[in-house]
Amino acid sequence: MKMIFARAISITVLWGLFAPQVFAAPDLANGKNTRTDSKVKSVANLKKMVGLCNTELRLDLFPEDEADVVAYLNQQFYKFKP
Repeated sequence: MKMIFARAISITVLWGLFAPQVFAAPDLANGKNTRTDSKVKSVANLKKMVGLCNTELRLDLFPEDEADVVAYLNQQFYKFKP
């Protein structure tokens, strides 16, 4: 019985600590900040990073899938010239 009560207290305390952060309004100004230390400086670097992520995360993407991801990221975020 003590164990169940202790777990209930723990869950209540954790909920009290983290719930306000979950339901807080997003800070759009903070979200707009972009990294200035990006290692991706060209389409070639972007291709390498996508390939590395594919390997490290074991995504098992085909080469044409990697090319699609590179094209999407470049169009939406990086905007490197082809």
